[in-house]
Amino acid sequence: MKPAPPCLFVLFGATGDLAARKIAPALHNIARQGMITDRTAVLGVARRQLSDEQFRRQMRDAIAEHSRTPIDERAWSDFAARWHYAITEADEPQQFKALKERIEQVSAMHGCGGNRLFYLATKPQTFGDIAANLGAAGLNQPGEGGVLAGLVVEKPFGQDLASARKLNSTVREHFKESQIFRIDHYLGKETVQNLLVLRFANAIFEPLLNNGYVEQVEITTAETVGMEGRRGAYYEKAGALRDMIQNHMLQLLALVAMEVPSCVLCEEVRDRKVELLRSILPVAGRDVAAQTVRGQYAAAGSMCGYRQEEGVGPDSQVETYAAVRLLVDTPRWSGVPFYLRTGKRLAAKASHIIVVFRREAPGAFSEPLCDVRSPNRLAIRIYPDEGISLVMDAKVPGVWQSRAKLLRPVKMDFSYGCTFESASPEAYEHLLLDAMSGQAMMFIRDDEVEAAWKFIDPIKSSWEEAGLPKLVMYPSGSWGPEEADRLFGDAYKHWHVP
Repeated sequence: MKPAPPCLFVLFGATGDLAARKIAPALHNIARQGMITDRTAVLGVARRQLSDEQFRRQMRDAIAEHSRTPIDERAWSDFAARWHYAITEADEPQQFKALKERIEQVSAMHGCGGNRLFYLATKPQTFGDIAANLGAAGLNQPGEGGVLAGLVVEKPFGQDLASARKLNSTVREHFKESQIFRIDHYLGKETVQNLLVLRFANAIFEPLLNNGYVEQVEITTAETVGMEGRRGAYYEKAGALRDMIQNHMLQLLALVAMEVPSCVLCEEVRDRKVELLRSILPVAGRDVAAQTVRGQYAAAGSMCGYRQEEGVGPDSQVETYAAVRLLVDTPRWSGVPFYLRTGKRLAAKASHIIVVFRREAPGAFSEPLCDVRSPNRLAIRIYPDEGISLVMDAKVPGVWQSRAKLLRPVKMDFSYGCTFESASPEAYEHLLLDAMSGQAMMFIRDDEVEAAWKFIDPIKSSWEEAGLPKLVMYPSGSWGPEEADRLFGDAYKHWHVP
């Protein structure tokens, strides 16, 4: 692969947790793999008083602690010389004039060629100020000889449809939509990117992914963590519905269910995703109580409950678990239910998509004594053990019994870890390289954000205003509230667990 074009990577929030845990390790790994050249430099921007050398030491320690690969001291020593630091406050426009001078100085020092990528790893309330101040300082245009002046924006992008539209409007006053990269790290995961290949490069699957063959689709993102890292205050304002379903899970749904694009490295992929998100039937009014479940983890064993976490109110009604049943109103998927669930403090950390196929028509193997059968299932594992499995029935070895035809489900399995010798790149590595190259396909467009919020807002309003459905408690370390199984409307159906 060709390395990304030279650029200056300007990291706002450079002393924060995201920079330390994700961005610095990702930059180190793509540098040691030769995916960026020695004409790419990093300028950290924050309020804290630091020298270049102090900043480099902090980043070196962060990489050593959080990188997926051991730090390569020689590679880091070469790369660290291109890391610099600038003190700038997001809401102080006059400081951006000095920042512009610093940017031009560092760019000239390392031959970055006028390409600039601004990464906003800051609190969401600063996004608009930073975009406006960059624009006012003329930093929304490439430097001399450059072609890129990109703005990478972290989630959450708004708290509801109204705030998302306002933020979109503010940012677009200073940057064109083609310059804006709204990042969702799930879209950088290897298996998520492989969804497009699975569907559109394998003739055995795409003809089956429709309402003629699929009974239901489940999407799960489960976490074992609670409010570690003082996330309680943030979660009190967000909750599971906004934190996970509005972005990560609806993006997974869009990739699984969207129509076929003419190419996979073009804007049409995002067009198809928007069409899919707009086709989701609203869940509002009385439907919310029937089609959603919200829960909150309670104390169990040595694990405290959500209401005992730092920054959380003693009578908080914020959900740490959310499950939704929805329908997609397209000819391909009409009538097929999609089930989405996410939660904190669950029994295992796992992310997967399960496509459950319809049973075959009654026939040779429909006798009651074909006892342990199951529907065919396509399981897409995002975490752990990234890969794809196909579950089908097979005959148990031995002669046919006079009355019982013994069948058992078996699994055909593909695992990235077993098939490919090299380790999968971390999601941020994929996405940073794409942004440096100006490739926006795996980033979220403004109309995608708004379409997702348009679906989420009525659900959240019903939860907050009508209190329906009632918030239910579930034990920490379990698979969530038992009430979530009622979404299937069938006593014999349950969520698939790893």
